[in-house]
Amino acid sequence: MLIRLGRRFLRPYTRQIAVILVLQLIGTIASLYLPRLNADIIDKGLAAGDIATIWGYGGGMLGVTLVQVACSIAAVYVGAKVAMAFGRDVRQELFRTVETFADREVNHFTPASLITRNTNDVTQVQTLIVMTFTLLVVAPIMCIGGIIMALREDAGLSWLLLVAVPLLVICTGLIVVNLVPGYRAMQRKLDGINRVMREQITGIRVVRAFVREPEEVRRFGDANEELNLVTLRVGRIMALMFPSIMMILNVSSAAVLWFGGHRVNDGTIELGALTAFLVYLTMILMSVMMATFMAAMIPRAAVSADRIGEVLDTVPSVAPPEHPDPAPPPRGVLRFDHVSFRYPGADDPVLSDVSFTAEPGKTTAIIGSTGSGKSTLISLIPRLFDVTDGSVSVDGLDVRRYRPEELWARIGLVPQRALLFAGTVATNLRFGNPDATDEELWDALHIAQGADFVAAMPDGLDTPIAQGGGNVSGGQRQRLAIARALVRRPAVYVFDDAFSALDVATDARLRQALRPVLRTAAMIVVAQRVSTIRDADQIIVLDNGRIVGIGTHEGLLADCATYAEIVASQLTAAEAA
Repeated sequence: MLIRLGRRFLRPYTRQIAVILVLQLIGTIASLYLPRLNADIIDKGLAAGDIATIWGYGGGMLGVTLVQVACSIAAVYVGAKVAMAFGRDVRQELFRTVETFADREVNHFTPASLITRNTNDVTQVQTLIVMTFTLLVVAPIMCIGGIIMALREDAGLSWLLLVAVPLLVICTGLIVVNLVPGYRAMQRKLDGINRVMREQITGIRVVRAFVREPEEVRRFGDANEELNLVTLRVGRIMALMFPSIMMILNVSSAAVLWFGGHRVNDGTIELGALTAFLVYLTMILMSVMMATFMAAMIPRAAVSADRIGEVLDTVPSVAPPEHPDPAPPPRGVLRFDHVSFRYPGADDPVLSDVSFTAEPGKTTAIIGSTGSGKSTLISLIPRLFDVTDGSVSVDGLDVRRYRPEELWARIGLVPQRALLFAGTVATNLRFGNPDATDEELWDALHIAQGADFVAAMPDGLDTPIAQGGGNVSGGQRQRLAIARALVRRPAVYVFDDAFSALDVATDARLRQALRPVLRTAAMIVVAQRVSTIRDADQIIVLDNGRIVGIGTHEGLLADCATYAEIVASQLTAAEAA
């Protein structure tokens, strides 16, 4: 997967990669030429006492060094730019892919894991790309070039290369093989820490309300300790790498001096050539060490690449149609036709044979006990899930035949948990319609009963909103979410228990203000309070995923026992009448 990921996202930067290869090749050749010049200084300059020769070869070394430094700096600069662009592109593609996921895929990966994959995992692969352009590209050039240059200096000592290099490869290979499972476990433990921390941050009120701080501290401590133990285990294996490399390097250097010294004494090799051979041996082993260092990074990056690939290769369960039908004119007609739905892996369906029609200018309310399938039914309208049987249609066309953007443009959804984005009041309201004017925003706020508190804010529409709407109350957040849907002016309004955070008086005023808006649009309301839906044109009563009653408030009181029980639990006999 690592190779496939690199091939896919590095292809646009082929020209820059070619420049990096050329620069590294020139720089490495220059580095390999320096020991030869140094040997000439020793053998032809120092041994003969020729100062002019020393100055001549010294100037040549200075020029070669400047070329080597310039090429290395340029290669690192271009390599860093390519690696950063690679990370940007991968993160962007990951985010774009996650945006296409339905709830099924998000729940499969979990939000904590998706965050880790888009941050830490991408960083691991990006770091490997940087190190590849700076170290891994140099290592084979230096190793092969060093072997050739060393053999030119003295072929009689070449047997030392046949011993040192394979020994170094075997030692580091054994270490790297044992690192792979550890890196894979580290990423899973990091997911666990993110999951626990995300739960604690989002549920801080619940934690404090039930005085569960010590237990949550213990949970985080356990997750942290698990990561710590895995990291220590990987660190212990990594700790063996550099001592092993340095031991082989130092023993090899001592062997060169020992056997090479005898050859110098015999006159078989000159002192400068022995010095150059020692430098070349060091460069060869250093190149193997660089490759080994990269080999230690590759397993972790490979694990991260596999995790990234799992997301990119996931086919959404709710996919857009290959050949969508032309969208009909918006009329605001919503129809459920014998709809059944079962969650993946569930034994029983959540919804069974649900059929009803919501028409423009009318309010359709859905009520039922907890777990009766209300929110699931609402999720089928914008196609967050696909029905198991039957069909859901908007304006006469099955939602599965729409282009997603065209379907979502016809639906104004206000979820049960109102969510605001970091920005201002205006940017949050224009989330529904980027081209809306300030007048349209104020009109929506007036209908949503939010104009008063927005006008009282220091900067009005330009007042900053914190992430998640943390600087406004729950009721204000709910009204801003309703106003956001109103700014869109869709054909179908869907309120998923969106009035629960409002007091009864505000709820009544809001429903009264909505009536003119609904003349050309259908309105679906999911509610727990009978007072919210008693004036609806059509009330649907759900029980265990089935419709047990459809009608008005008065008709259901007389004909539907389930609805009568719900009313009796909330209203007095006089209020119900």
